[in-house]
Amino acid sequence: MPAFDLSPTELEHHRPDIEEPADFDAFWQDTLTTAGEAEPLVSVRPVETGLRLTQTWDVTFRGFAGDPVRAWFSRPAGADEPLPAVVEFAGYGRGRGLPHERLTWVNAGYAHLLMDNRGQGDQYGCGGGTPDPHAVAPGGPGPAVRGLLAAEDYHYRRLITDAVRAVAAVRKLPGVDPGRIAAAGNSQGGGLALAVAGLVPGLAALLSTAPLLCGIRRALDLTDTGPYGEIAAYLSVHRGAERAAFRTLSYVEGVSFARRAQAPAHFGVGLRDTVCPPSGAYAAFNRYAELTGTDPRKEIHAYPFNGHEGGDAVHVRRQLDWLHGVLS
Repeated sequence: MPAFDLSPTELEHHRPDIEEPADFDAFWQDTLTTAGEAEPLVSVRPVETGLRLTQTWDVTFRGFAGDPVRAWFSRPAGADEPLPAVVEFAGYGRGRGLPHERLTWVNAGYAHLLMDNRGQGDQYGCGGGTPDPHAVAPGGPGPAVRGLLAAEDYHYRRLITDAVRAVAAVRKLPGVDPGRIAAAGNSQGGGLALAVAGLVPGLAALLSTAPLLCGIRRALDLTDTGPYGEIAAYLSVHRGAERAAFRTLSYVEGVSFARRAQAPAHFGVGLRDTVCPPSGAYAAFNRYAELTGTDPRKEIHAYPFNGHEGGDAVHVRRQLDWLHGVLS
Protein backbone atom coordinates (compact mmCIF):
# COMPACT_ATOMS: atom_id res chain seq x y z
CA MET A 1 0.00 0.00 0.00
CA PRO A 2 1.52 3.38 -0.98
CA ALA A 3 2.12 5.76 1.89
CA PHE A 4 0.18 8.67 0.39
CA ASP A 5 -3.19 7.51 1.78
CA LEU A 6 -4.53 5.47 4.68
CA SER A 7 -3.72 1.81 5.31
CA PRO A 8 -6.29 -0.84 4.33
CA THR A 9 -7.36 -1.25 7.95
CA GLU A 10 -7.76 2.51 8.39
CA LEU A 11 -9.75 2.73 5.15
CA GLU A 12 -12.22 0.11 6.37
CA HIS A 13 -13.08 2.36 9.34
CA HIS A 14 -12.69 5.75 7.65
CA ARG A 15 -15.77 7.83 8.52
CA PRO A 16 -14.56 11.44 8.39
CA ASP A 17 -16.58 14.43 9.46
CA ILE A 18 -17.34 16.70 6.54
CA GLU A 19 -18.23 20.36 6.33
CA GLU A 20 -21.81 20.15 5.11
CA PRO A 21 -23.64 23.46 4.58
CA ALA A 22 -26.84 23.90 6.54
CA ASP A 23 -28.80 24.58 3.35
CA PHE A 24 -27.42 21.57 1.42
CA ASP A 25 -30.83 19.94 1.02
CA ALA A 26 -32.61 23.21 0.22
CA PHE A 27 -29.95 24.08 -2.36
CA TRP A 28 -30.49 20.84 -4.27
CA GLN A 29 -34.25 20.81 -3.82
CA ASP A 30 -34.50 24.29 -5.32
CA THR A 31 -32.11 23.42 -8.14
CA LEU A 32 -33.90 20.21 -9.09
CA THR A 33 -37.41 21.64 -8.69
CA THR A 34 -36.59 24.36 -11.20
CA ALA A 35 -35.00 21.86 -13.59
CA GLY A 36 -37.96 19.50 -13.33
CA GLU A 37 -40.61 21.98 -14.37
CA ALA A 38 -40.46 20.84 -18.01
CA GLU A 39 -40.87 17.36 -19.48
CA PRO A 40 -37.45 15.74 -19.76
CA LEU A 41 -37.46 14.41 -23.32
CA VAL A 42 -36.85 16.66 -26.31
CA SER A 43 -36.23 14.13 -29.08
CA VAL A 44 -35.59 10.41 -29.60
CA ARG A 45 -34.17 9.58 -33.03
CA PRO A 46 -33.12 6.09 -34.22
CA VAL A 47 -29.59 5.87 -35.61
CA GLU A 48 -27.82 3.30 -37.75
CA THR A 49 -24.71 1.97 -36.03
CA GLY A 50 -23.80 -1.10 -38.06
CA LEU A 51 -24.59 -3.30 -35.06
CA ARG A 52 -27.16 -5.99 -35.81
CA LEU A 53 -27.77 -7.06 -32.24
CA THR A 54 -28.26 -3.58 -30.77
CA GLN A 55 -30.79 -0.84 -31.46
CA THR A 56 -29.64 2.71 -30.70
CA TRP A 57 -31.35 6.10 -30.49
CA ASP A 58 -29.87 9.58 -30.36
CA VAL A 59 -31.64 11.14 -27.38
CA THR A 60 -31.85 14.79 -26.37
CA PHE A 61 -33.26 15.63 -22.95
CA ARG A 62 -33.64 18.79 -20.89
CA GLY A 63 -30.98 19.20 -18.22
CA PHE A 64 -30.04 22.13 -16.03
CA ALA A 65 -32.02 25.28 -16.94
CA GLY A 66 -33.76 23.29 -19.68
CA ASP A 67 -30.53 23.09 -21.68
CA PRO A 68 -30.49 20.30 -24.30
CA VAL A 69 -28.26 17.40 -23.25
CA ARG A 70 -27.32 14.59 -25.64
CA ALA A 71 -27.23 10.87 -24.84
CA TRP A 72 -27.09 7.49 -26.56
CA PHE A 73 -29.90 5.09 -25.70
CA SER A 74 -29.52 1.43 -26.63
CA ARG A 75 -31.49 -1.79 -26.21
CA PRO A 76 -30.86 -5.39 -27.28
CA ALA A 77 -32.39 -5.86 -30.72
CA GLY A 78 -35.61 -7.85 -30.63
CA ALA A 79 -36.29 -7.32 -26.93
CA ASP A 80 -39.99 -6.57 -26.57
CA GLU A 81 -40.52 -6.51 -22.81
CA PRO A 82 -39.71 -3.51 -20.57
CA LEU A 83 -36.10 -3.85 -19.45
CA PRO A 84 -34.19 -2.57 -16.44
CA ALA A 85 -31.93 0.30 -17.48
CA VAL A 86 -28.40 1.36 -16.64
CA VAL A 87 -27.80 5.12 -16.82
CA GLU A 88 -24.07 5.58 -17.27
CA PHE A 89 -22.01 8.72 -16.71
CA ALA A 90 -18.68 9.30 -18.44
CA GLY A 91 -15.33 10.29 -16.99
CA TYR A 92 -13.74 13.72 -16.68
CA GLY A 93 -13.03 15.37 -20.01
CA ARG A 94 -14.86 12.72 -22.00
CA GLY A 95 -18.04 13.04 -24.05
CA ARG A 96 -20.54 10.40 -25.05
CA GLY A 97 -18.32 9.43 -27.98
CA LEU A 98 -19.73 7.02 -30.57
CA PRO A 99 -22.68 4.71 -29.87
CA HIS A 100 -20.74 1.48 -30.43
CA GLU A 101 -18.07 2.29 -27.79
CA ARG A 102 -20.04 1.24 -24.69
CA LEU A 103 -21.76 -2.12 -25.24
CA THR A 104 -21.27 -3.99 -21.96
CA TRP A 105 -24.62 -3.18 -20.38
CA VAL A 106 -26.74 -3.64 -23.47
CA ASN A 107 -24.99 -6.97 -24.18
CA ALA A 108 -25.89 -8.01 -20.64
CA GLY A 109 -29.57 -7.51 -21.50
CA TYR A 110 -30.18 -4.02 -20.10
CA ALA A 111 -31.43 -0.86 -21.69
CA HIS A 112 -28.57 1.63 -21.55
CA LEU A 113 -28.41 5.42 -21.54
CA LEU A 114 -24.98 7.07 -21.82
CA MET A 115 -25.15 10.76 -20.93
CA ASP A 116 -22.95 13.34 -22.61
CA ASN A 117 -20.93 15.65 -20.34
CA ARG A 118 -21.86 19.26 -20.99
CA GLY A 119 -18.86 21.41 -21.85
CA GLN A 120 -16.50 18.44 -21.86
CA GLY A 121 -15.54 15.82 -24.42
CA ASP A 122 -12.32 17.37 -25.74
CA GLN A 123 -9.67 15.64 -23.62
CA TYR A 124 -9.93 12.04 -24.82
CA GLY A 125 -12.27 9.58 -26.49
CA CYS A 126 -14.36 10.47 -29.53
CA GLY A 127 -15.85 13.77 -28.41
CA GLY A 128 -19.24 14.98 -27.30
CA GLY A 129 -22.02 17.23 -28.50
CA THR A 130 -23.37 19.15 -25.50
CA PRO A 131 -22.16 22.71 -24.88
CA ASP A 132 -22.32 24.45 -21.51
CA PRO A 133 -23.87 27.86 -22.19
CA HIS A 134 -23.51 28.94 -18.54
CA ALA A 135 -19.73 28.61 -18.27
CA VAL A 136 -19.10 32.34 -17.92
CA ALA A 137 -18.49 32.80 -14.18
CA PRO A 138 -14.97 33.38 -12.82
CA GLY A 139 -12.86 30.24 -12.87
CA GLY A 140 -10.20 28.43 -14.83
CA PRO A 141 -10.46 26.65 -18.19
CA GLY A 142 -11.02 23.15 -16.81
CA PRO A 143 -14.51 21.95 -15.80
CA ALA A 144 -13.42 21.39 -12.19
CA VAL A 145 -12.80 25.11 -11.69
CA ARG A 146 -15.52 26.69 -13.84
CA GLY A 147 -17.57 28.89 -11.52
CA LEU A 148 -15.67 27.59 -8.49
CA LEU A 149 -16.20 30.70 -6.35
CA ALA A 150 -20.00 30.36 -6.04
CA ALA A 151 -22.10 27.22 -5.71
CA GLU A 152 -24.82 28.70 -7.93
CA ASP A 153 -22.31 29.13 -10.77
CA TYR A 154 -20.33 25.91 -10.39
CA HIS A 155 -20.00 23.51 -13.31
CA TYR A 156 -20.87 20.50 -11.17
CA ARG A 157 -24.16 22.00 -10.09
CA ARG A 158 -25.16 21.89 -13.74
CA LEU A 159 -23.63 18.48 -14.47
CA ILE A 160 -25.19 16.81 -11.43
CA THR A 161 -28.57 18.29 -12.39
CA ASP A 162 -28.10 16.86 -15.89
CA ALA A 163 -27.39 13.46 -14.33
CA VAL A 164 -30.59 13.56 -12.28
CA ARG A 165 -32.57 14.59 -15.33
CA ALA A 166 -31.02 11.72 -17.31
CA VAL A 167 -32.78 9.30 -14.95
CA ALA A 168 -36.05 11.17 -15.43
CA ALA A 169 -35.54 10.93 -19.20
CA VAL A 170 -34.79 7.20 -19.28
CA ARG A 171 -37.92 6.51 -17.23
CA LYS A 172 -39.93 8.06 -20.09
CA LEU A 173 -38.28 6.05 -22.87
CA PRO A 174 -40.14 3.13 -24.47
CA GLY A 175 -39.13 -0.36 -23.42
CA VAL A 176 -37.79 0.68 -20.01
CA ASP A 177 -39.02 -0.54 -16.63
CA PRO A 178 -39.03 2.77 -14.68
CA GLY A 179 -38.86 0.95 -11.35
CA ARG A 180 -35.54 -0.75 -12.17
CA ILE A 181 -33.01 1.98 -12.94
CA ALA A 182 -29.34 1.76 -11.99
CA ALA A 183 -26.83 4.62 -12.00
CA ALA A 184 -23.26 3.71 -12.96
CA GLY A 185 -19.92 5.35 -13.62
CA ASN A 186 -16.18 5.47 -13.05
CA SER A 187 -14.15 8.44 -11.77
CA GLN A 188 -16.18 11.58 -12.54
CA GLY A 189 -18.93 9.23 -13.68
CA GLY A 190 -18.75 7.44 -10.35
CA GLY A 191 -19.15 10.75 -8.54
CA LEU A 192 -22.16 11.67 -10.68
CA ALA A 193 -23.75 8.26 -10.10
CA LEU A 194 -23.27 8.70 -6.36
CA ALA A 195 -24.91 12.14 -6.50
CA VAL A 196 -27.84 10.61 -8.37
CA ALA A 197 -28.18 7.96 -5.66
CA GLY A 198 -28.48 10.72 -3.06
CA LEU A 199 -30.94 12.84 -5.05
CA VAL A 200 -33.23 10.49 -7.03
CA PRO A 201 -36.03 8.68 -5.19
CA GLY A 202 -36.62 5.06 -6.07
CA LEU A 203 -33.26 4.35 -7.68
CA ALA A 204 -32.79 0.57 -7.87
CA ALA A 205 -28.98 0.33 -7.76
CA LEU A 206 -25.72 2.26 -7.70
CA LEU A 207 -22.41 1.20 -9.25
CA SER A 208 -19.64 3.65 -8.40
CA THR A 209 -15.97 3.05 -9.10
CA ALA A 210 -13.11 5.38 -8.07
CA PRO A 211 -15.59 8.23 -7.53
CA LEU A 212 -14.46 11.81 -8.00
CA LEU A 213 -15.75 14.51 -5.60
CA CYS A 214 -15.54 12.26 -2.53
CA GLY A 215 -13.53 13.45 0.46
CA ILE A 216 -12.62 16.54 -1.54
CA ARG A 217 -10.69 18.42 1.15
CA ARG A 218 -8.51 15.40 1.94
CA ALA A 219 -7.96 14.68 -1.76
CA LEU A 220 -6.70 18.23 -2.30
CA ASP A 221 -4.13 17.62 0.43
CA LEU A 222 -3.00 14.31 -1.09
CA THR A 223 -2.74 14.77 -4.85
CA ASP A 224 -2.00 17.29 -7.56
CA THR A 225 -3.15 14.89 -10.28
CA GLY A 226 -6.17 15.34 -12.49
CA PRO A 227 -9.20 17.42 -11.53
CA TYR A 228 -8.03 17.98 -7.95
CA GLY A 229 -4.77 19.33 -9.33
CA GLU A 230 -6.71 21.83 -11.44
CA ILE A 231 -8.40 23.12 -8.30
CA ALA A 232 -5.10 23.38 -6.44
CA ALA A 233 -3.48 25.17 -9.39
CA TYR A 234 -6.34 27.68 -9.50
CA LEU A 235 -6.04 28.39 -5.78
CA SER A 236 -2.27 28.77 -6.11
CA VAL A 237 -2.93 31.77 -8.36
CA HIS A 238 -6.08 33.09 -6.66
CA ARG A 239 -4.67 33.30 -3.19
CA GLY A 240 -7.33 34.00 -0.60
CA ALA A 241 -10.11 32.34 -2.61
CA GLU A 242 -9.94 29.13 -0.57
CA ARG A 243 -12.89 29.88 1.67
CA ALA A 244 -15.26 30.56 -1.22
CA ALA A 245 -13.96 27.56 -3.17
CA PHE A 246 -14.32 25.16 -0.25
CA ARG A 247 -17.86 26.37 0.40
CA THR A 248 -18.77 25.72 -3.24
CA LEU A 249 -17.20 22.27 -3.13
CA SER A 250 -19.18 21.39 -0.01
CA TYR A 251 -22.37 21.43 -2.10
CA VAL A 252 -21.05 18.71 -4.43
CA GLU A 253 -19.30 16.55 -1.82
CA GLY A 254 -19.98 12.91 -2.62
CA VAL A 255 -20.03 11.85 1.02
CA SER A 256 -23.02 14.14 1.59
CA PHE A 257 -24.88 12.50 -1.27
CA ALA A 258 -23.89 9.05 0.00
CA ARG A 259 -25.37 9.80 3.42
CA ARG A 260 -28.75 10.44 1.76
CA ALA A 261 -28.77 7.44 -0.60
CA GLN A 262 -30.92 4.35 -0.17
CA ALA A 263 -30.28 2.15 -3.22
CA PRO A 264 -28.21 -1.03 -3.04
CA ALA A 265 -24.63 0.00 -3.81
CA HIS A 266 -21.54 -1.57 -5.37
CA PHE A 267 -18.21 0.27 -5.05
CA GLY A 268 -14.76 -0.34 -6.50
CA VAL A 269 -11.42 1.29 -5.71
CA GLY A 270 -7.74 0.91 -6.53
CA LEU A 271 -5.65 1.41 -3.40
CA ARG A 272 -2.84 3.05 -5.42
CA ASP A 273 -5.17 5.57 -7.06
CA THR A 274 -3.54 9.01 -7.01
CA VAL A 275 -6.26 10.60 -9.19
CA CYS A 276 -9.15 9.85 -6.82
CA PRO A 277 -7.52 8.77 -3.53
CA PRO A 278 -9.14 5.64 -2.06
CA SER A 279 -10.03 7.34 1.21
CA GLY A 280 -12.74 9.28 -0.67
CA ALA A 281 -14.47 6.13 -1.91
CA TYR A 282 -14.25 4.53 1.54
CA ALA A 283 -15.63 7.67 3.21
CA ALA A 284 -18.67 7.51 0.91
CA PHE A 285 -19.06 3.76 1.37
CA ASN A 286 -18.73 3.82 5.16
CA ARG A 287 -21.25 6.64 5.57
CA TYR A 288 -23.62 5.41 2.88
CA ALA A 289 -27.34 5.69 3.77
CA GLU A 290 -26.64 6.83 7.35
CA LEU A 291 -29.33 9.56 7.19
CA THR A 292 -32.04 7.46 5.57
CA GLY A 293 -32.86 5.00 8.34
CA THR A 294 -32.30 2.14 5.91
CA ASP A 295 -29.69 -0.59 5.63
CA PRO A 296 -29.32 -1.23 1.90
CA ARG A 297 -27.20 -4.00 0.47
CA LYS A 298 -23.72 -2.64 -0.23
CA GLU A 299 -20.24 -3.91 -0.94
CA ILE A 300 -16.85 -2.53 -1.90
CA HIS A 301 -14.05 -4.23 -3.79
CA ALA A 302 -10.48 -3.00 -3.33
CA TYR A 303 -7.57 -3.72 -5.66
CA PRO A 304 -4.34 -3.26 -3.66
CA PHE A 305 -1.92 -3.00 -6.59
CA ASN A 306 -4.08 -0.97 -8.96
CA GLY A 307 -4.42 2.76 -9.44
CA HIS A 308 -7.19 4.72 -11.09
CA GLU A 309 -7.99 1.82 -13.41
CA GLY A 310 -9.07 -0.18 -10.35
CA GLY A 311 -10.13 -3.73 -11.12
CA ASP A 312 -10.80 -2.92 -14.78
CA ALA A 313 -12.50 -5.84 -16.59
CA VAL A 314 -12.30 -8.03 -13.47
CA HIS A 315 -14.37 -5.46 -11.60
CA VAL A 316 -16.85 -5.12 -14.47
CA ARG A 317 -17.52 -8.85 -14.24
CA ARG A 318 -18.23 -8.42 -10.53
CA GLN A 319 -20.59 -5.56 -11.35
CA LEU A 320 -22.47 -7.69 -13.86
CA ASP A 321 -22.98 -10.54 -11.42
CA TRP A 322 -24.01 -8.18 -8.61
CA LEU A 323 -26.42 -6.12 -10.70
CA HIS A 324 -28.11 -9.22 -12.07
CA GLY A 325 -28.74 -10.32 -8.50
CA VAL A 326 -30.19 -6.93 -7.55
CA LEU A 327 -32.39 -6.27 -10.58
CA SER A 328 -33.54 -9.75 -11.59
